Amino acid sequence: MINLYRNTYAKINLSNIYDNIIAIKNKYDYKYYMAVVKANCYGHGLKAIEPMIKAGCNYLAVATLDEAIKVRELYPNIPILCLGIVYLKDLEVCLNNNITITLNSKDYFNSIKDLNLPLRVHLKLNTGMNRLGIKDKDDVDYVISNINNTNLILEGIYTHIYDPSNEIDTKYQLDKFYNLCQNVDLSKIKMVHVAASETLTNYPKFNFINCVRLGIIMYGFSSKIKLKPTFSLYSNIIQINDVSNSEKVGYNGLYIPADNEKIGVVQIGYADGILRAYKDNNVFINDKEFKIVGNVCMDMLFVKLDDTIKVNDEVVLLKDTDHINSTAKHLNTIPYEIMCSISNRVPRIYID
Repeated sequence: MINLYRNTYAKINLSNIYDNIIAIKNKYDYKYYMAVVKANCYGHGLKAIEPMIKAGCNYLAVATLDEAIKVRELYPNIPILCLGIVYLKDLEVCLNNNITITLNSKDYFNSIKDLNLPLRVHLKLNTGMNRLGIKDKDDVDYVISNINNTNLILEGIYTHIYDPSNEIDTKYQLDKFYNLCQNVDLSKIKMVHVAASETLTNYPKFNFINCVRLGIIMYGFSSKIKLKPTFSLYSNIIQINDVSNSEKVGYNGLYIPADNEKIGVVQIGYADGILRAYKDNNVFINDKEFKIVGNVCMDMLFVKLDDTIKVNDEVVLLKDTDHINSTAKHLNTIPYEIMCSISNRVPRIYID
C-alpha cells in the first residue's frame, strides 16, 4: 500500500497495457514481440512489465545496463537486450545477468572479440539515423565473417527507422539495411528487427523481419489501431484564493487577473515533471476544463477556477492519450517526453 501524503499520483492501468498488446498481436503477426521498457517503462514504472509478459512479449529491451540490471532483478528469466553501449569493464556483468548486448561498430567488435565471453549480441546497423550502428558494408562483412571465430553468439541484427511517417526516407533506410546485409543470410539469423511502434502500423511486414520492438504503442498511442489509455496524472486543490485585478499571482507576478478571480493552488509542480511551459495548458476538475495560470512553482501551481470548485477537489493533470497528445502540442514536444518527465517523486498507483 502506497501512502499518498499529498494526494498526487499517476494512475497506471495494467489491464489496458495487456489489452493493447493483445490487440497488437492479433493484428500484426511476428515471432518475437520485444517490449521496450527503457526510461522506467516510459514513466509507467517497471510493474508495467508484468502485463507485457502475460500478453506475450517474449523479449525486453532497455537503453542502459543500469536499467537492464533493475529489470533483471524483477524478471529473472526473460531475455533482455541493452540497446545502448556497454563498456568493456562491465561485460562480465552482462554475462552474469544474461544481458544481450548491442554491437554498434567494427571497433567495438574488435575490442571484445578476444575476451572469450559467450555473450549474446545483436548487430546494430546505421541506415540513416546516424546515432549508433555500422553504416559501412565492408565493416558489416568483417563482423559477419569473423564472429563465428569468437565466443560471441550473434542472435540478432537490427536498425531503427528515424521517420516512419516519411515513406521516401523509410524506403531509403530499408534499402540500406538490405544492402548492408547483402552477404548475410538473414533467414539464419534468429532475430531480425526493424519496425518499432509507428513503423509497425505504417507499413506491411518487411522481408526476413520476424521481431518487432513495441514502445509507445503499448501505452495506447497510435492513429492506426484502436487502443486504450494507460497513464493519467492526478493532484488536488489545497487552497483557493480570491484575487482581485489589482493583485498578481505567483513568481514574477506573471499572472494578473482581468477581474476578481478564484485561483486554486494545486500541489504539484516542476519537480514532479509539470514544467513551467505547462502554463495555459488545460486541466480537468469535476469533468470541467480549467487553465493553469502564472509560473508553475517547484511543488505547486495555480489554476483559474469558478465557484463550483472546492478545496480538496481532484485535479486531473493528464487525463488520457488525447489529453497527453494535446499537452504535447502545447509544449511543442511529443507524448514520450510528457510521460517520461513525470518524476519518481510522483507515486505510481497500479490498477488491474
